[in-house]
Amino acid sequence: MLWAGWVLSLWPAFVIISSATWKLTRSPFYVHEFARIGWPEGALNGLALLQLSCLLLFLIPRTSVLGAVLLTGYLGGAIASYVRMGEAYPVLVPLSTSMIAWAGIYLREERLRAILPFRTRIARS
Repeated sequence: MLWAGWVLSLWPAFVIISSATWKLTRSPFYVHEFARIGWPEGALNGLALLQLSCLLLFLIPRTSVLGAVLLTGYLGGAIASYVRMGEAYPVLVPLSTSMIAWAGIYLREERLRAILPFRTRIARS
Protein backbone atom coordinates (compact mmCIF):
# COMPACT_ATOMS: atom_id res chain seq x y z
CA MET A 1 0.00 0.00 0.00
CA LEU A 2 2.85 2.35 0.82
CA TRP A 3 4.38 2.04 -2.66
CA ALA A 4 1.03 2.49 -4.35
CA GLY A 5 0.53 5.64 -2.29
CA TRP A 6 3.89 7.04 -3.39
CA VAL A 7 3.16 6.21 -7.02
CA LEU A 8 -0.21 7.98 -6.79
CA SER A 9 1.45 10.94 -5.07
CA LEU A 10 3.78 11.42 -8.02
CA TRP A 11 0.92 12.57 -10.27
CA PRO A 12 -0.04 15.61 -8.15
CA ALA A 13 3.67 16.35 -7.69
CA PHE A 14 4.12 16.35 -11.48
CA VAL A 15 1.09 18.63 -11.98
CA ILE A 16 2.21 21.11 -9.29
CA ILE A 17 5.84 21.18 -10.48
CA SER A 18 4.67 21.74 -14.07
CA SER A 19 2.34 24.53 -13.02
CA ALA A 20 5.00 26.23 -10.87
CA THR A 21 7.54 25.95 -13.70
CA TRP A 22 5.15 27.59 -16.15
CA LYS A 23 4.55 30.40 -13.66
CA LEU A 24 8.25 30.96 -12.91
CA THR A 25 9.27 30.88 -16.58
CA ARG A 26 6.40 33.16 -17.55
CA SER A 27 5.03 30.72 -20.13
CA PRO A 28 3.03 32.86 -22.60
CA PHE A 29 0.08 30.46 -22.35
CA TYR A 30 0.09 30.69 -18.56
CA VAL A 31 0.46 34.48 -18.50
CA HIS A 32 -2.48 34.77 -20.92
CA GLU A 33 -4.59 32.31 -18.91
CA PHE A 34 -3.89 34.15 -15.66
CA ALA A 35 -4.88 37.45 -17.23
CA ARG A 36 -8.06 35.84 -18.56
CA ILE A 37 -8.92 34.52 -15.09
CA GLY A 38 -8.30 37.94 -13.58
CA TRP A 39 -4.95 37.46 -11.83
CA PRO A 40 -2.15 40.00 -12.33
CA GLU A 41 1.13 38.77 -13.83
CA GLY A 42 2.94 40.00 -10.73
CA ALA A 43 1.26 37.28 -8.65
CA LEU A 44 2.84 34.42 -10.63
CA ASN A 45 6.07 34.17 -8.60
CA GLY A 46 4.27 34.23 -5.25
CA LEU A 47 1.77 31.61 -6.35
CA ALA A 48 4.53 29.37 -7.72
CA LEU A 49 6.44 29.58 -4.44
CA LEU A 50 3.24 28.85 -2.52
CA GLN A 51 2.59 25.80 -4.70
CA LEU A 52 6.12 24.49 -4.25
CA SER A 53 6.01 25.07 -0.48
CA CYS A 54 2.75 23.12 -0.17
CA LEU A 55 4.15 20.36 -2.37
CA LEU A 56 7.30 20.11 -0.26
CA LEU A 57 5.17 19.68 2.87
CA PHE A 58 3.08 17.07 1.03
CA LEU A 59 6.15 15.04 0.06
CA ILE A 60 7.80 15.05 3.51
CA PRO A 61 6.25 12.14 5.43
CA ARG A 62 6.12 13.98 8.76
CA THR A 63 4.19 16.95 7.28
CA SER A 64 2.37 15.17 4.46
CA VAL A 65 -1.17 15.57 5.82
CA LEU A 66 -0.64 19.30 6.38
CA GLY A 67 0.73 19.54 2.84
CA ALA A 68 -2.33 17.74 1.47
CA VAL A 69 -4.65 20.13 3.32
CA LEU A 70 -2.77 23.17 2.01
CA LEU A 71 -2.61 21.82 -1.55
CA THR A 72 -6.34 21.17 -1.43
CA GLY A 73 -6.94 24.74 -0.30
CA TYR A 74 -4.73 26.12 -3.05
CA LEU A 75 -6.36 23.98 -5.72
CA GLY A 76 -9.79 24.91 -4.33
CA GLY A 77 -8.94 28.52 -5.15
CA ALA A 78 -8.25 27.50 -8.74
CA ILE A 79 -11.59 25.70 -8.86
CA ALA A 80 -13.35 28.78 -7.45
CA SER A 81 -11.77 31.00 -10.10
CA TYR A 82 -13.11 28.86 -12.92
CA VAL A 83 -16.53 28.37 -11.32
CA ARG A 84 -16.82 32.16 -10.96
CA MET A 85 -16.21 32.41 -14.70
CA GLY A 86 -18.77 29.69 -15.44
CA GLU A 87 -16.24 27.30 -16.99
CA ALA A 88 -16.61 23.66 -16.02
CA TYR A 89 -13.82 21.92 -17.96
CA PRO A 90 -10.75 23.60 -16.39
CA VAL A 91 -12.11 22.61 -12.96
CA LEU A 92 -11.28 18.97 -13.70
CA VAL A 93 -7.51 19.44 -13.42
CA PRO A 94 -7.35 20.92 -9.89
CA LEU A 95 -10.20 18.69 -8.72
CA SER A 96 -8.62 15.47 -9.99
CA THR A 97 -5.21 16.58 -8.71
CA SER A 98 -6.65 17.08 -5.21
CA MET A 99 -8.47 13.76 -5.26
CA ILE A 100 -5.40 11.85 -6.43
CA ALA A 101 -3.24 13.62 -3.82
CA TRP A 102 -5.62 12.51 -1.06
CA ALA A 103 -5.77 8.96 -2.43
CA GLY A 104 -1.99 8.82 -2.43
CA ILE A 105 -1.62 10.19 1.08
CA TYR A 106 -4.38 7.89 2.32
CA LEU A 107 -2.41 4.89 1.10
CA ARG A 108 0.92 6.29 2.38
CA GLU A 109 -0.21 7.36 5.83
CA GLU A 110 -1.41 4.70 8.25
CA ARG A 111 -2.46 7.33 10.83
CA LEU A 112 -4.78 8.92 8.29
CA ARG A 113 -6.37 5.56 7.50
CA ALA A 114 -6.93 5.02 11.23
CA ILE A 115 -8.92 8.24 11.66
CA LEU A 116 -10.69 8.13 8.28
CA PRO A 117 -11.63 4.50 7.72
CA PHE A 118 -13.77 3.59 4.74
CA ARG A 119 -15.45 0.91 6.81
CA THR A 120 -15.95 0.49 10.47
CA ARG A 121 -17.31 -2.50 12.23
CA ILE A 122 -20.61 -1.95 13.89
CA ALA A 123 -20.92 -3.73 17.18
CA ARG A 124 -23.96 -5.96 17.27
CA SER A 125 -25.82 -6.26 20.51
